[in-house]
Amino acid sequence: MPIHFLAEAVWTGIPWLPSGWTILKLTIAVAVIGLIKWYSMGASNTAERQMHGKVVMITGGTTGIGASIALRLAERGAQIVLLVHQSPKDLFLIDFIDDLREKSGNELIYAEQVDLSSLYSVRQFATRWIDNAPPRRLDMIILCAATLTPAGKPRTLTSEGLEEAWMVNYLANFHLLSILSPAIRAQPPDRDVRILFATCSSYITSPPIEDGSEALKKKDWAPAKAYARSKLALMMFGHAFQKHLDAYKRPDGAPMNARVIFVDPGYSRTPGMRRWLTRGTLWGLALYLVFWQNVWLILKSSEGGAQSFLYAAMDVTFGRGAGGKLVKECQEMDYARVDIKDEKAAKKLWEGSEKLIERVEREEAVRRALEKKEQEKAAKGKAPEDKSNEKAEVTAKGAEKPKSRRQKKAK
Repeated sequence: MPIHFLAEAVWTGIPWLPSGWTILKLTIAVAVIGLIKWYSMGASNTAERQMHGKVVMITGGTTGIGASIALRLAERGAQIVLLVHQSPKDLFLIDFIDDLREKSGNELIYAEQVDLSSLYSVRQFATRWIDNAPPRRLDMIILCAATLTPAGKPRTLTSEGLEEAWMVNYLANFHLLSILSPAIRAQPPDRDVRILFATCSSYITSPPIEDGSEALKKKDWAPAKAYARSKLALMMFGHAFQKHLDAYKRPDGAPMNARVIFVDPGYSRTPGMRRWLTRGTLWGLALYLVFWQNVWLILKSSEGGAQSFLYAAMDVTFGRGAGGKLVKECQEMDYARVDIKDEKAAKKLWEGSEKLIERVEREEAVRRALEKKEQEKAAKGKAPEDKSNEKAEVTAKGAEKPKSRRQKKAK
């Protein structure tokens, strides 16, 4: 019986089974899709490093790539300090940290409130951090936070009047590291201190940058141009900051042990990418959901995007030699623009950024002082009314007492 069945299948085929040509086409299609997905996943981190006892500061560590980085470093024992926009008492943040502690088995995960769209908030946090003797331990800073304006959306300003992408993507990082510089330079020479900048290949399309004032002009503004410009400025500042660290002469005579590393995670399925693809609209979100399988096929996951960061954070080769290296797909790459290392352009940008921060902070200080005076005046204006109300209540009570006594006598 089995022999007859096999002979029939070979010579006449099985009716319910597709033909050999159909099976071949399906096999080829599956293989092509598999190859595309394998290629889009990118390289995986192969480096490993002991992170117990190391303090890692992360911006943008509650979503997307930053959250994946925080989890993987916490699993290796690092103490994680998340710089977040919301209050540490926020219920979402409390649940997120509890979940992160449970997944990683690491209780040393904390949050500090820093609004990267506010220079005043950045200064408040950074000054609190360095106002400590001896200096607090700091082994790594990972700058993942970024924002963008979707195509077709209007230009957005922060509460301090600065263009949002320029402020969050560049100026906040410039301000933060400028203030934390003494704490970075004060780390003992036996520590391997790394500062990881999240960059993007969009910097290649950015127009040239002078002193940064062009980023604040409304004329010729475009979402893609604003984002690319902020990334180029961040990379120029990163190289200048490395030179700033290298120029410092340590009291112990040891060489500088802090190194700047730029990391390009590639295109990933992050909240920022989703906002860009959907243009920040419900119709765009609907199309995104319809074509989600295409997005899944072409773009990396957040975990895939975190691999280059983990490689830059743990590979031993980045702990020695010169800083200012670019990592993409878990390997060192060359820069696509020469002006990134232009010292004159970087100096001009640095000085322009310092002047801008000084002006904005001075104006904001005056505004806060005026608001405080108005609040004090309002409080003083309410005080007489309160006293008059209290006096009226006392008078009314006093008037009631004699009346009750007379009533008692009449009785």
